[in-house]
Amino acid sequence: MPAFLSLFTEFFRAVLRPRRTDLQFASKSLLAGILALYLAFRFELQQPQWALVTVFVVSQPLSGMVLAKSVFRLLGTCIGAVVSVALIAQFGQAPLPFLLAMAAWLAFCTAGASLLQNFSSYGFVLAGYTTAIIALPSSAAPMTVFDQAVARCSEIGLGILCASLVSIVLWPRRVQQQLAEQGRGAWETGLQAAAAELTGADERGPLIRAMGRIVAVDAQREHAWFEGESGRRRAQALRVLNADLLGLLRAARKVAREWRLLDQAAAAALEPWRREVMVLLEKAEYRAFDDCRERLGAAARERDNAQQRLCLECLARTLEMAGEAQRSMQALVYGEAPRNAPGVIVWHRDIERGLLYGLRSALAFLCVSAFWLATAWPSGLGAVSITGVVLSLFASRDNPAGAGLNFLRGIVLSVPFAGVAGLVILPLCDGFPALALVLGVPLFIAALCMTRPPIAAIASSFCIFYVKNIGPSNEMSYDLGHFLNSALATVIGVAFAVLVFNLVRLAPGQRHYRRVLAAILADLARLTRGPLPPLEVWFDGRSADRLLRLAQFYKNLPAERRARWRGGLLALDLGDELLFLRARLTAARGPVRRACDAYLLCLHDLLLAGGPRAGREQAPEAASVALFKALENDHRLPAEDRELARATLVQLQFIWLRWCRQDPAAAPAQQARPIAASD
Repeated sequence: MPAFLSLFTEFFRAVLRPRRTDLQFASKSLLAGILALYLAFRFELQQPQWALVTVFVVSQPLSGMVLAKSVFRLLGTCIGAVVSVALIAQFGQAPLPFLLAMAAWLAFCTAGASLLQNFSSYGFVLAGYTTAIIALPSSAAPMTVFDQAVARCSEIGLGILCASLVSIVLWPRRVQQQLAEQGRGAWETGLQAAAAELTGADERGPLIRAMGRIVAVDAQREHAWFEGESGRRRAQALRVLNADLLGLLRAARKVAREWRLLDQAAAAALEPWRREVMVLLEKAEYRAFDDCRERLGAAARERDNAQQRLCLECLARTLEMAGEAQRSMQALVYGEAPRNAPGVIVWHRDIERGLLYGLRSALAFLCVSAFWLATAWPSGLGAVSITGVVLSLFASRDNPAGAGLNFLRGIVLSVPFAGVAGLVILPLCDGFPALALVLGVPLFIAALCMTRPPIAAIASSFCIFYVKNIGPSNEMSYDLGHFLNSALATVIGVAFAVLVFNLVRLAPGQRHYRRVLAAILADLARLTRGPLPPLEVWFDGRSADRLLRLAQFYKNLPAERRARWRGGLLALDLGDELLFLRARLTAARGPVRRACDAYLLCLHDLLLAGGPRAGREQAPEAASVALFKALENDHRLPAEDRELARATLVQLQFIWLRWCRQDPAAAPAQQARPIAASD
């Protein structure tokens, strides 16, 4: 009951207290929809309702999002239409093979959608969706499939054109402007997280929030690409900003790791420097970054203790990365195109999970198809079609049952309104203005509700099925029996899909997160070889989404089951130290080069064989000792590089042991002795 009341509260807030942007969005959506419907009538398209429905499907608050969704919807629609024609041509007279082929295609589209993000995933969804609305109805009249495909593409294309045009011309809101605001927010969050990481506390909250903000902002980047040259420049600037922020977080964590190796007196001597850097980051006083960094560099050169010098250099590096991030943020705000933009953040793709999603969709589709064939219900084809649509739309969502249930609520809510409008009011009306009024008033109210996240899904579903149940066309039908059968088929089809989502839950579990962790280990193994310069940004982009997934899983586990999943963030540290070691030994030759290659090969094999775990604490010990001795005995490398390489080896040993033991305790004192001995 409280949830029900909260939905009503959101409804009244949306309708009675709309914001200016809400009114603009609803007005644009309605104007584009009425324009698309009018043109569909003028062009005498087969089912003008699809033009109106498409407008409300692709309507988004920001112009770039409308264009991005429209492009992928059109692409998915065209592919789905081609597949529909091919399926009917091949299996038009064979119902069972046709349904099996249809289920296989639906499984493929569902699996593909689960492996992609944003509107590129939506393209796969629409390919399955379109095949369901073209091929299934055409199975009763195979000779009409080409006409049906052309008609659907024409109607949907017209709706896309009208929605895009109105979105660009009338009260345009740019994604790139929002990107600038979100980028500044991500920068501020990143600075706060970096300040928190300097202390070395085992608190994941600030770091995870910062990484979550970075990944969330990056998800909006592709929408800006559709807003012209300035949008593409900002999209590139955002890539640079995200890379700089991830580099800043790694640099701050390295300060904390090096700080653990200081003795009490050395740490007390450097504490004022660390405190100053933390204050600068917390207050985002970027104008003082360069001055403090120069003073840190001068202080480092005056230190005789190698570990103190390294800590000061790491603090200076943190401020350097913070300054780079600030300049990238300014480039994003002013729309300046950076040079050599790094690679994008890579989203984790779980092929096994995608195949399971596809298999679930295929089996559910075949079950409802069997019900249709067994009952010979004339409207059963509608139930089969809408089941396929819902399975395509929501199968790869984090909570498909909840999304499907909201979809069903919107459908049920639309039935009485559509019944009154289509069977009582419209027979008394004449002409397009009256039709536009009957359709427009409920759609405008629903569009206002689409701007409120708690009820947006219900409102969107209401818009689609209010129009679909009325079915505006050049030859209207006012048959109560047909209306009720069609509405019942829709409700049964969606309810069956929701039931399947509830019964066959494929929420990510331990097996999924083991694969995420294995993917992180494979990325770490790749850091041991290959050209060094692009690897740093590549690893940041690969690890961000995966570490977020592990962190969310870790947070939801009971305390006694968390131990084995603590390694997620340790992977970030291990990767950072690996890159640092390779950078220090780039110029190594002779025994040091051979020992370094042997050490990296040892780590490569261990990481691919399951990585750090109980019983492997000493696995890289022999290779590590050999490299340490080579660094002690070979003086061809500069002394500073040898000192830094030895310090990095100690850090790698500590991280490996900590990961194996899943123990967040501080480093043992004896691990710092080799560095102290070389001072």
